[in-house]
Amino acid sequence: MRYALLLCCILVAGCDAVRSTTDRVFNRGEPAAAPEPEEAVVEEVAEPEPAPATAAGWIGAKTTIASLGDPTTPGRWMQTPLVETEFTGRVLVPRTGAQAYITLVPAPGPEGGGSRLSLDAMRELLLPFDELVELEVYSN
Repeated sequence: MRYALLLCCILVAGCDAVRSTTDRVFNRGEPAAAPEPEEAVVEEVAEPEPAPATAAGWIGAKTTIASLGDPTTPGRWMQTPLVETEFTGRVLVPRTGAQAYITLVPAPGPEGGGSRLSLDAMRELLLPFDELVELEVYSN
């Protein structure tokens, strides 16, 4: 039995598949050919035009405190006084790093006033339904 096992090990060690694998693992054999350098492609990059200032968008984050909104209204939305028109924005929870793209819906009140999140948005951001949460809102 020992001789049969020894013979199998010797035959497997001589197999080309095993030898080529061990050669690659231990960097034995022929050195790998260096890849030929490709011709450098020079692309002209146009300077980006400054984005027009819109009533809907802003640069950077705005902070708001949010609670659960009307749970019977479907969709992923946030009613907030931060916006004047409805559009899609990104909401980030600084405490956990969770983020989601949701529809920002205008709400009456001062810009520093509170916001209301939909049930789907609260689930997406993994937020508890019974707490007030600080959120960063991005327009882009």
